[in-house]
This record gives sequence, C-alpha cells and structure tokens, in this order.
Amino acid sequence: MTVKHLLVDFDKPNERGSFSPGDILSGRVTVVTSKETKVQCFLVKAKGKAKVAWCEQGQATRVHSNKKKYFNFEHIILQDKNKGDGSEIISAGRNVYPFTFVIPNVDMPSSYQGKWGKIEYSLRTKLTQSIWLVNKTKTEFPFLTKSEFPFASKSDMIIMGLKEQHYATRISYYGSEKVTLNVTSEKMGTKQGEAMAVSVEVLNDSALTVTPKFYLCEKQTFAAQAKRIVHANDTLFATGDSVPAETRQTVTKILSIPPQLPPTFFNCSMMKLEYRLKVTLDVPLARNPEIKLPLVILLGSPKPHQQKPKRSIWFRKLPS
Repeated sequence: MTVKHLLVDFDKPNERGSFSPGDILSGRVTVVTSKETKVQCFLVKAKGKAKVAWCEQGQATRVHSNKKKYFNFEHIILQDKNKGDGSEIISAGRNVYPFTFVIPNVDMPSSYQGKWGKIEYSLRTKLTQSIWLVNKTKTEFPFLTKSEFPFASKSDMIIMGLKEQHYATRISYYGSEKVTLNVTSEKMGTKQGEAMAVSVEVLNDSALTVTPKFYLCEKQTFAAQAKRIVHANDTLFATGDSVPAETRQTVTKILSIPPQLPPTFFNCSMMKLEYRLKVTLDVPLARNPEIKLPLVILLGSPKPHQQKPKRSIWFRKLPS
C-alpha cells in the first residue's frame, strides 16, 4: 500500500467547539504516500443523521430500526477523467486538500448517544485506488441545536414554568400510622453544571425511622416502525438525615447537575430525552413512598472543546 496515512480534521468554529445550523464547516484532508499514487476517486463527505435499532425477543427475534438523514454533502477532491483508469496522481509525501461545507440552517437535534439510538454528525473520506484497494477514514464533529429550548414545539407551558417552584405531597399509611412527605424544588429548569435547592418536609407519625433519598431519573424513548422502547436510569444524588419516629423534620439539599449530562430534547422524531427529580423515603421492611417532580436540563455555559484524537480506518475492499 502506497498510502501510508489518511486523516480528516476540521477548524474549531467557536469557544464551545461545536457547530450549529448555518455554520461553515471548514477543514482539510491529509494524505501521506510513499510514492506517486494513481487514484480513481478521492472525496470527502459531511453527514448528519439519526438512527435507532433494538431487538424484540419473542417466538422470533425482531429487529426494529429507523434512520433519518439531516444532510449529506459530497466534495470530490480528485476523480479520473475516464472512469476506472486511475489517471489522477497524488504526489509522493504529504498532501493537504482543503474543503468547505455550509451546514443547512434548519432545526436539527444536537449530537447524542443513547442506549438504542444515536444522533451523529461526521466527516468521512474515501480514497479509491482500484476496485481492490479502498482507504477510508471518519471523524465526528460536535453539533448543537440552535434552539435554546429544543422542546418548545411540544409544550409552551414547560418554558413558562422553568423558573417556578414545584411541589408535591405524598401520604403513606403503615397500619394505623402514617408518614407525610412534602417535596419542593427551587425550579423546574436548570442548566448543566448548575445547582438547585430541594426541600423535603417529613411528618413521621409512625413508629419507624425513615430516611429521605434524592435521585436523578433519566428517561430515553426510542421509536421505530410504530414501536417504542424506553430506557430508564436512576442515579442517586444524595441521602438526607434520618427522621426518627414521632418527629417532624425538614431537610434541604443542594443538588448539582453534572456538567456533562446531555440536555433535555424533543426535537428528534425518533428519540427524546427527559429527566425527573425523584425523592423517596427509605422505610424499613415496607414499601418506600416516592415523589417525582419534572426537571428540564438546559444547555450550560460554553466550555472549550477538547477534540477527540483522530483515527484512521484502513481496509482493503475485497471482491464480491
């Protein structure tokens, strides 16, 4: 193989290091060869797509899948004049070829990796020397929707209530005794990396000692071929002080949202991401009462993007 190295990379567009609709995506393809190399075709593509897939077990295993393309652009760097004769030449050594694409200025979801689905934006190169020899490489670039609220089309009431307090009450009976749980969250919407206060009032009119616990609940929903599947995950935020029997106590916790947590979104037809704040009471030898409050996670402040190391994928295309 005369092609020793093939790499595609892109210019950082802003402080955050991510692209959005309408941005210009510029970069370069670098190829290193040991000697003059004839090629049939050499091109670079920019792609945006979403895809979901999962298996449904039963008498027969069924695969449910779907995909959607947001854009697919192609820039031909070199192509021989007569198809298949390999008349184009790449000089020996290091060769750099610039390219530029304009990302469509339409609503598209942010990059995302879920349990059974992915929203991916990537650059791919393909260098064809012959039907037997094809070199490829790929790199993903981060993409962020332009919408400040990527769920606005679903519910205007959500946006109006982002800064309002939310509260709920749950009364549980254990024989003739009862425990009352009142939960109040400072607000419904919070940004990545921010903190929010959650207060729990426990009226323990029982002979049991109870302990409040705080959870972040994540819900991923995927859709394909008129079917849906949900992946739920609960992460323990914190544990409050125990409330002894026949006492009343209020516990306030400051909960910090992890900065790397993906924001809430609904603007993809095949998947969505939602969150809830769950507060439970750990009751010995009894069913634990719980309260769930809505939680919308918004995009946080820009941070410098650390680009992943590029990798080249090499293979020979074998005849069919």
